[in-house]
Amino acid sequence: MIETDILIIGAGPTGLFAVFEAGLLKLKCHIIDALPQPGGQLSELYPKKPIFDIPGYPEVLAGDLVTNLMEQIKQFQPGFTLSETAETIDKLDDGTFIVTTNKGTKHHAKAVAIAGGLGTFEPRKPLIDNIAQYEDKGVEYFVKDPELFRNKRIVIAGGGDSALDWSIFLSNVASEVTLVHRRNEFRGALDSVEKLQELKKLGKINLITPAEVVAIQGENHVESITLENEGVHQIFETDYFIPLFGLTPKLGAIANWGLEIEKNAIKVNNALDYQTNIDGIYAIGDVNIYPGKLKLILCGFHEATLMCQSVYQRINPGKKYVLKYTTVSGVDGFDGTRKEAEKAVVKSID
Repeated sequence: MIETDILIIGAGPTGLFAVFEAGLLKLKCHIIDALPQPGGQLSELYPKKPIFDIPGYPEVLAGDLVTNLMEQIKQFQPGFTLSETAETIDKLDDGTFIVTTNKGTKHHAKAVAIAGGLGTFEPRKPLIDNIAQYEDKGVEYFVKDPELFRNKRIVIAGGGDSALDWSIFLSNVASEVTLVHRRNEFRGALDSVEKLQELKKLGKINLITPAEVVAIQGENHVESITLENEGVHQIFETDYFIPLFGLTPKLGAIANWGLEIEKNAIKVNNALDYQTNIDGIYAIGDVNIYPGKLKLILCGFHEATLMCQSVYQRINPGKKYVLKYTTVSGVDGFDGTRKEAEKAVVKSID
């Protein structure tokens, strides 16, 4: 039996940062994740993709952000149960929880924080009859390593942020980038749309709208695709076809835990602490939903912080907590008590 204060389900950026915030409060964390390594989607789907909206980082690669988060929490020595999924949960009479994985590993926790991102996920695939035979043979649903496309011809399909971001990024890697979208309008950020149009004018990106990829040709690898543009079919030679239509999220076994679910996400009380309808179970990051929810990493960091404060009060009922800044208290001396806070303030004045 693994014992911990907070059991975190999901080792993505939100779950990892929760370890840091919990550590400041002297709370022990253990993390369960279905993937073989921490980082969630950042590690599994796009480790080389740049992220631009992390405070203090004008630009950081997704994989580097995970590395930095792991370095930040190393001092608090979290435990990990990797390559396993949380299967069942039992609430004991004392308000604590037993969570058992699909491999039978049992975890005993005083609180549970679900930080599973989109849950288990599958790429949304275009309706092309023979697409399966080209998977990993020129059809790629994720861009894990941009170097795979170095000096290659690529066709990207999609109209959201991922399709726009990768088209822009790979324009400096591939020999030829073509973006195909079934509409003239894009769903991505306005700034990305403007960059796309600039690169089109410079001849660095081919933009074909409205159009769809309807067929794939090639013997042992993708050699060309067929485009349908307003009823006209055109053969387009390419080395890679990358359809980026988003992910189909699934909560998996967590959906059977009695939690209140809305639009395949877990409803939480965002006015207080991101707790679910079950006392002691929280949901933070992309896995939750509430009015005004934004699926951003930095929002997940905020939610993780408030969740940890709530768990501290749950584990230490009646114990006075005083917010301290790490610039005053550092990390080692941070435990949230008034006595220690006063010592830290006096020390800083001296």
